[in-house]
Parts: sequence; structure tokens; C-alpha cells
Amino acid sequence: MKRKDFIKQATLVSTSFFIARDLLAKDNGPVFGHGGRRYKMDMKWSSANPALNPVNDCHEMVQDRKGRILLLTNETRNNVLVYQKSGKLVGAWGHEFPGAHGLTLTNENGTDFLFITDTAKHQVYKTTIDGKIVKTVSAPLEAGVYKKAEEFVPTETAVDTNGDFFIADGYGAQYITHYDKDGKLKNCFGGRGEGDEHLDNAHGITIDRRLHTPTLLITDRTRNCFKRFSMDGKLLEIIKLPGACVCRPVIKGDHLYAAVLRSPSLASADSGFVTILDKENKVVSNIGGTQPVYKDGVLQPMSQSEKIFRNPHDVCVDDDENLYVAQWASGKVYPYKFTRV
Repeated sequence: MKRKDFIKQATLVSTSFFIARDLLAKDNGPVFGHGGRRYKMDMKWSSANPALNPVNDCHEMVQDRKGRILLLTNETRNNVLVYQKSGKLVGAWGHEFPGAHGLTLTNENGTDFLFITDTAKHQVYKTTIDGKIVKTVSAPLEAGVYKKAEEFVPTETAVDTNGDFFIADGYGAQYITHYDKDGKLKNCFGGRGEGDEHLDNAHGITIDRRLHTPTLLITDRTRNCFKRFSMDGKLLEIIKLPGACVCRPVIKGDHLYAAVLRSPSLASADSGFVTILDKENKVVSNIGGTQPVYKDGVLQPMSQSEKIFRNPHDVCVDDDENLYVAQWASGKVYPYKFTRV
């Protein structure tokens, strides 16, 4: 074969490949996100029957050491639904958490436990993976910042490797309380206020181990940012996310994921998306949101661009880096799955 004929044929084959690939992608539905973090959406991932296993608000999700996906809802007919990654429902439990909100997984010597926050009961519960309550934490009146238990409205927890745990009072007085493994109060910081060291809607908290020294990442949702604190409560950094009322930070590998409940610049309350940041705190992808744009190193305001969510509240990243998104006040829909492409 002559060289020019070979090149022509190779070009045709290559062109045909890319056309076929694009057509296949279109046949399988749209792709959401940007850069190297792009996903296909499955709105019918859950196999649960609403008549048997209903949800109300879908609040948070985690993956346990068996690979199962656990969903927390404030529906007391079954506060926790347990799924396989395929979406098959394999278990359900919990009737005692009317204000079920935060769900955190921790592992103790090979055994999984859960921390559940209840905004209606003003308490935090540690349970076994199948729902047996082993510890209850009530309002920390001993901290001297609460006059009554009702002022404590916990939304999230984070657990350290030594068993110490932190509670974010995201719907209450906005304090972060630090306890030892036995539940003894060690520290209290944050609180509502105007300075950077204070918080407003401290909705989520996690321990970030991507750097040499562990730190706390805490949501300041009203101010559209995450704040990094030292483990003893000193403010270290503010990660600004203009246009994003972020929920809890979720770390998987080098990336940070967060559901964005809504964009304050838009009139609609149903204006959320999912945002993904790299290790340098740069937004690299928005699922259902505008493409992240930086001008002179400053992130420009983001907003919803595709109406695929109504008030997304949490994102769970599985061991294959697929995503599951739980939504609040969204017509009692089950979580959506996003498969990475």
C-alpha cells in the first residue's frame, strides 16, 4: 500500500472510531461535569419500592467496608436503607431518628460503626452498622455556651483515628465540639459571629489527611466556603466557593467533593449542583453546574447550568469513584448514581 493511501485509510478509520464513540455516548445519555471528572447519570438507580421502603428527605450516604451504600433519611419507617452498588436494596433499619441528618462511618479495629446526628432530638448517636445504639451524646451544656439543650442542633460529625470525634452544630449555635473516644468534652470553638474564625451554617465537617498534618475542613455554607482549622480549633485557611451553598466536604483520594444545595444568586431554591476540587483547592468540575472559571487566580461565581438536581444534600464516592447524590426536599426521590466516564 502506498504511503498516502495508508495515511488516508488510517485517517478514515480513526475518524470512524471517534464518530462511533460519540454516537455511543449520546445513545447512553448525556455526560455531566468537566475535565477529567465527567459522569453519566442514572436517576433510576434505586430498586426500593416507595410503598415498602419510603424516603422523606435523603440526607447523607456512606459506603461501608463490605462495599454497600448506606442512605440516611428522616423517614422513620426506615431511617437507613442499605444498597448494593447496583442499586439493589438489601436491608433497612431505624425508626427512632425523626431528625436524621448527618451520617458518618468510622472503623474501629476492623468493625464499622456509624455516627448519626438528629436535629429534632438535639442528639448524636453512635450505632453499630446494623443500627444498635451504643452511645448517645446530648447537648454539651458543660461547654458554657448553651443555655438549653434545644440550642444544640447537630448536623455532622467527624471521627479521628484515636476515637476522638467532633460535632458540628450547623443548625444551632454554630459551635464545633471536640470529644474524646469516651464522650468527654475536650474543646469548643467556632460559634456564630462576624469574624473569619466564626461560622454560619456549619453544616459539615471532615478530617483532611491529604497534607502532612491532619486538619479539619468545616462548611460555612452561608458564606459559600469551606474553612480549614487545626485539630485544636485555630483557623488556617478559607476556601472560597462563590455561588455555592456547599454541604459537607467529602474526601476521596486527592479530591474533595461536595453537594451544593443551591446558588444564592438564583431566585430558584432548586438550583444546586455537585462540585469537585483537587488537592490544591481548585474547582475542576461541576456536575449540573457551570464550568469553573478562574480569572487572575480567582474563582468566578458558579451556578446551576443543567436542571438535574433539586437541592442536592450529599455526595458519596464509592471505591470505583462513582458518585451517589442524595437530595433534600426533592419530592421524596431516591439517590441518583453518576458513573464516571
